[in-house]
Amino acid sequence: MVDFLNLKKINAQYQDELKLACENVITSGWYIQGDKLDQFEKKFLDWTGARDCIGVGNGYDALRLTLRAWIELGRLEIGDEVVVQANTYIASVLAITDCGLVPVFADPCESSYNLKVKNIERAATARTRVIIPVHLYGQISPMKEICEWADSNDILILEDCAQAHGASVNDKKAGTWGDAGAFSFYPAKVLGALGDAGAVVTNDMSLSEVLRSLRNYGSSERYIHERVGVNSRLDEIQAAMLCVKLDYIDAEIAARRYVAEAYQKNIINPLVELPVCSKNEHHVWHLYVIKVEREIYYKSIYPKIILKR
Repeated sequence: MVDFLNLKKINAQYQDELKLACENVITSGWYIQGDKLDQFEKKFLDWTGARDCIGVGNGYDALRLTLRAWIELGRLEIGDEVVVQANTYIASVLAITDCGLVPVFADPCESSYNLKVKNIERAATARTRVIIPVHLYGQISPMKEICEWADSNDILILEDCAQAHGASVNDKKAGTWGDAGAFSFYPAKVLGALGDAGAVVTNDMSLSEVLRSLRNYGSSERYIHERVGVNSRLDEIQAAMLCVKLDYIDAEIAARRYVAEAYQKNIINPLVELPVCSKNEHHVWHLYVIKVEREIYYKSIYPKIILKR
């Protein structure tokens, strides 16, 4: 049996550094919003190429707090519509509804599984104010075309980069194309913490200021709360873990690409449709997803079952 994912084995490569990083936090006596959070935010914004990075408690909060911040800034109103692809994980949708916004589902591209402009146009209405392209399985969406369409229609873009750390087109990384990029560092991600963690990257410093307030009970100064915020702070230990693992992320991505290339070259089966990746695009292969006929799959697992369409 081959493990689908062995986090113990993955993190064992760095265990000495992870233990030392954890020990340093413990002995520092500072566990929330300290030097390690500052260090990780700086390292991650440098790696992505964004102007600012705001660490939060998880990827879901990265999405919903960005939408909340746009409401605070007057760029969105309750009841506005958000276009998102229909095959995304539920967190993308819950982030929308939690803010009183309306999710509108667009069909994904049949080959990449991501959003494309043609399907956005079909789903958009006069109430559409945000597009959330979800870069599924490690492949970035066609962001140049999406950004051009959004700009021409005065629509915000929030990239859901939970599966696409380091994915890029023409050396421009996921999260830096739109108005903001939301990342999850759930342990199974390409860049995974040893618990829940997330971040938002953006070039919009007014958005950054509001996000820092919202993640900390709506406060930018101790005991002064200008907004109705939440407790969603990326803690020092997880920030320290991520600082260690970020040093190895490029090597991790290279290893994923090596394995994916071997699959692409050596899986030769007329019943299996392999993933599609354009030549100018950098896929990070969070998952290697194939397509097969439904009957073929189920009959191989449950041969006595007869399926009817």
